[in-house]
Amino acid sequence: MVEPGRTGEILDAGPALSPGDPFCFVCAGCGDCCRKRRDLVLSGYDLYRIARRLRLSPRIVANAFCKSYVAPQSCLPTLLLTPDPKTGNCRFFEANFCVIHEARPLACALYPLGQSIDPTTAHTEYFPQLPLCGVCVEGRTLQDYLEDVAIPERAGIDARWAVLCTQISGQLLDAGGKGNPHFSVAARRIERALYLDYDLGDEYYPQFQRNMETLLPLLQRILAAPAAGLSECIE
Repeated sequence: MVEPGRTGEILDAGPALSPGDPFCFVCAGCGDCCRKRRDLVLSGYDLYRIARRLRLSPRIVANAFCKSYVAPQSCLPTLLLTPDPKTGNCRFFEANFCVIHEARPLACALYPLGQSIDPTTAHTEYFPQLPLCGVCVEGRTLQDYLEDVAIPERAGIDARWAVLCTQISGQLLDAGGKGNPHFSVAARRIERALYLDYDLGDEYYPQFQRNMETLLPLLQRILAAPAAGLSECIE
């Protein structure tokens, strides 16, 4: 288990916690978890929330603050929040404060918890990790912590994201992954559906559902198309 948003730091992880289990961690506001962030991966909902907070389109935020790449195991297009080139810290960490705190990504809100979502049942579990900061307040539970950082409010969206990303990944891998002649076209359409084609004036989840309803059959046609080319209607 690795602390959310960091690379190469193998931390102690215990068994999954139940909502009523003791969990005494409380953020002390030191900002250490915002420094030297190197691999903070965003979900589509993370990007949407940041874009709404900044009043910029998801595409502009992605181009300005993120790196797009294809994850090697899932073959999914993925957005990585790039660090500040001068400090190496999170782009949104200024004067020891997160300027997008109310819209911070899931990994930031969860710290120091790890999260596991079953891609079939959407069952979510939380695993305690060794915190690098914070204070311990006795008598608190996991549920207290999750409610304090508003995780229950977004849990259904995060679970649905995990389930559908697993489904899309399966389609890509079954069709040969990067070896499919139309993989680049498919990856662009997936990136649009997962991250970019969202109107900030409308709520995220209904748009996500519509995007998936369009993407899944379209993706099947793209990946199964003859190697010679795709019809203009698919593009």
